Amino acid sequence: MSDYEAATAFLGEWGRFQKQVFFLLCLSIVPNGFTGLSIVFIADTPPHRCLVPAHVNLSAAWRNSSIPLERDAQRGALQPSKCSRYRLADLVGFSERGLVPGVDVNLSTVPQEGCLDGWEYDQSQYVSTIVSEWDLVCEDRWKNPLTSSLFFCGVLTGSFISGQLSDRYGRKIVLFVTIAVQTVFTFIQVFSPSWEVFCGLFFVVGLGQISNYVAAFVLGTEILGPRVRTIFSTAGVTLFFGVGYMLLPLFAFFIRDWRMLLLGLTLPCVLCMPLWWFIPESPRWLLSQGRIEEAEAIVRDSAKKNKIQPPPVIFSPLLKEQSERRKTHNICDLLGSRNIRWISVTLWMVWNTVTIAYFALSLNTANLHGNAYFNCFLSAVVEMPAYTLSWVMFRWCSRRLSLSSALIMGGIFLLLIQLIPADLVYLSITLEMIGKFAVTTAFAIVYAYTAELYPTVLRNTALGACSMASRIGSITAPYFIYLRSYSISLPYILMGSLTALAGLLSLLLPESCGMPLPETFAHMQHFPGCCQKARYTVPNTERGRKPG
Repeated sequence: MSDYEAATAFLGEWGRFQKQVFFLLCLSIVPNGFTGLSIVFIADTPPHRCLVPAHVNLSAAWRNSSIPLERDAQRGALQPSKCSRYRLADLVGFSERGLVPGVDVNLSTVPQEGCLDGWEYDQSQYVSTIVSEWDLVCEDRWKNPLTSSLFFCGVLTGSFISGQLSDRYGRKIVLFVTIAVQTVFTFIQVFSPSWEVFCGLFFVVGLGQISNYVAAFVLGTEILGPRVRTIFSTAGVTLFFGVGYMLLPLFAFFIRDWRMLLLGLTLPCVLCMPLWWFIPESPRWLLSQGRIEEAEAIVRDSAKKNKIQPPPVIFSPLLKEQSERRKTHNICDLLGSRNIRWISVTLWMVWNTVTIAYFALSLNTANLHGNAYFNCFLSAVVEMPAYTLSWVMFRWCSRRLSLSSALIMGGIFLLLIQLIPADLVYLSITLEMIGKFAVTTAFAIVYAYTAELYPTVLRNTALGACSMASRIGSITAPYFIYLRSYSISLPYILMGSLTALAGLLSLLLPESCGMPLPETFAHMQHFPGCCQKARYTVPNTERGRKPG
């Protein structure tokens, strides 16, 4: 709303009020870094082997030889089988007769059986995970990636409803209700009696997590001025998400039991609830609902905090008349015309691919060579300069070329991993982290780029729809990692190819650098090949403004 920005220009862009909104909204994002990726440690699979009950009468030699050796598909070394053992009845007979394994008995001829008595897990790294508690291994190993996918199904549902709820009931109430949902259901998860109950609760946690992220993103975008808005939407929320992500492996290092870890992760969420009294509702949204007196009260309070004397009349009656005449839009309008339809479909494909690469690389840290906690911390640290770079590129460079170059670079580095010899593991990890850096940069850029392409009347719904479309990628991301069990190179080949292709596809999007935020459908930039209609005339308040 250029009229809104003109009416509130007297506030300035970086007073005490704007600083308060900026940092408190960013603080509300920190718990998302915990919750969104906590599954890396909660559902990690410790080294395991079939349990041989202590009461079975076996000699030490036969007990030590009760598990057959298998060749590791990834490293090529022999290691004890995870899903089978030699038949105990036969081993007991050999032990009672005093035979020696490998000398008197050829172990390759001894029949094998499954883990009929369960598994024993190495507790050197974890006291317990949901995998070790509910035996999500061997025949049930498919449940492990499904756990993450069900969380992202909740994120998909939250993306679908959060935008529309926020447009109807307000940004602030949706933000804090969904923070409460995320906190309460994470706490209830601590007492999950079964994997099925855990997954059902995890679905609701995912629903709350994305809803409060989108609500905070839109609330800050609408309250803050043009220059600060660019920093908030690219570096602000993402850097604070990264802080939460960086703290996750530190929490997990000191809390090795998954239930206690979840309990510890609810504390930052609880600390966010008092922010209700310090974060205001969006005056833009209040105006769109015809609640002009409430919007004026917030702006006057903002002026007081900034020590500025507001004018006697802030919003003219004309603004109220315009808000009352404004047509209500919904998600179907994203496919209404040829121009917006092509922009929407292209963005949905790009968002989907970026999300696959980002979450697959994030979830894969537990599988990398070396310490899982350090690898996760390194993956989080890599994101910090990536978010900073996204702000620099978004501030001074072409949106389209910034997004495309980040995606293509990420795809190339992921494709190079398969060419690295197996013994150069640290070089492979370096290439993977560079790929994660590029994909994270693209993720931060595409959020803010999307907000610039859509008009004000549909911006919140459009962001929710793009987030919803991307969740198909996050749901499938755990299964990209699952492909490692068939070929260690296959996930990187698929992710690298899709990411590079998405980079080329993003070149078709219209450029928004230096253009004012569109207010209506007629003001939108045009997709190549679509009918060119009258361009948006830049308002006087926007002329001379630097890009971003």
